[in-house]
Amino acid sequence: MAAAKRLVFGIVGIDMVAGPSEVVVVADETAPADWVAADLLAQAEHDAMASAVCITPSAALARSVEAEVARQLSLLPRRAIAEQAVNRFGAVIVAEDLAAAVRLANAVAPEHLELMVADPWALVPDVRHAGAVFLGRHTPEVAGDYLAGPSHVLPTGGTARFSSPLSVEDFQTRSSLLGLTPEAIRRWREPVTRLAELEGLEAHARAIRIRTETP
Repeated sequence: MAAAKRLVFGIVGIDMVAGPSEVVVVADETAPADWVAADLLAQAEHDAMASAVCITPSAALARSVEAEVARQLSLLPRRAIAEQAVNRFGAVIVAEDLAAAVRLANAVAPEHLELMVADPWALVPDVRHAGAVFLGRHTPEVAGDYLAGPSHVLPTGGTARFSSPLSVEDFQTRSSLLGLTPEAIRRWREPVTRLAELEGLEAHARAIRIRTETP
């Protein structure tokens, strides 16, 4: 699908060229290490370019997640693919605290962000950049793939900083409506004409003046 979108980009409208897949799991000491590892590997098995990152303030959890990833890798039919992804684009990062973990996640701006913490809702106001956010240990990213129902076309590669999931609005066109009263155009005459003059666009300025000078 991504290849087809690249071929027609600039000729027809497309939503985005998404991929490779990525997940960031922000986890605290309440998160089961084997669950975190399972969610990381669920992304890593997509392809060798997939990214799977855990950020936690718990050094003990970080060590346990690394061990679990290694153990569970050996059980996967797509081990070769997942192992390449983990080795190239996987990481377990120890942050100072959960606030620092969320700041780092915002910097990554991941396609999928899991908040596998005791109180995920408490972190939601601090999340600025993520395609989709999964709240709590019982909401794995896989639920978004097959069950939960949000858009499955999400911004990747850090584009969540300025892009959103595909929605019905992407298939609609919208127009801006403007309407000034005589009083409003007189009030704004000077700043508008001044800006036009600074750009050397006298006809722009005249289009404002003619409306304010005519009785």
